Amino acid sequence: MYFVRTPYIVKKLFPAIIWNLPNNKNKIYLTFDDGPHPEITPWVLTQLKKFDAKATFFCLGKNVEKHPEIVQQIIKEGHTIGNHGYAHLNGWNTDNDIYLNDYLKCQETLAQSGINTHKLFRPAYGKIKLSQIRNITNHTSIINWSVMAGDFDQSISSDQCYKNLVENIIAGDIVVLHDNEKSWKHLEYCLPKWLAFIYNKGLKSDYISL
Repeated sequence: MYFVRTPYIVKKLFPAIIWNLPNNKNKIYLTFDDGPHPEITPWVLTQLKKFDAKATFFCLGKNVEKHPEIVQQIIKEGHTIGNHGYAHLNGWNTDNDIYLNDYLKCQETLAQSGINTHKLFRPAYGKIKLSQIRNITNHTSIINWSVMAGDFDQSISSDQCYKNLVENIIAGDIVVLHDNEKSWKHLEYCLPKWLAFIYNKGLKSDYISL
């Protein structure tokens, strides 16, 4: 189960996490988790370029090691990189020391690729303990989302996935998407349509910069 729009009460329970970025410039923030992927991430970059849209890519350290050239492509094309942990650990099920070390291992991996990403972190599944939040926020800002389109959800149609975003998005929203194989079916169908909708609605997709 997941919420398309993150409930207000969840945001209040975790005030140290950034859920959206209200602004008066009609900006929204597309984010992509779990990459880089050797085929899907370059395709995403191509779609973004068509609409002069920017995004934030929360990368897994283990995938950065496999595809450092794609990380460089993301940066070269004007997007932002964030830390998504090294091995996609569920914080609720992980000891604090192991979780922090996983975060730091991803930071180190990104640094070895020439990326300074100490500012942005997204917990895998959005799941993180309060004690882990205290450790991580000593180093960086924790970013979750206000809209989840459900591109990973194989139980819904691609049309429903498309509607999840277009029927909910407002200025200031952070949207979570995924550049991974599980989400590819919906993403391939939806992303070009979403970008056209966002553009025609007068919104601007930007990267997260804090």
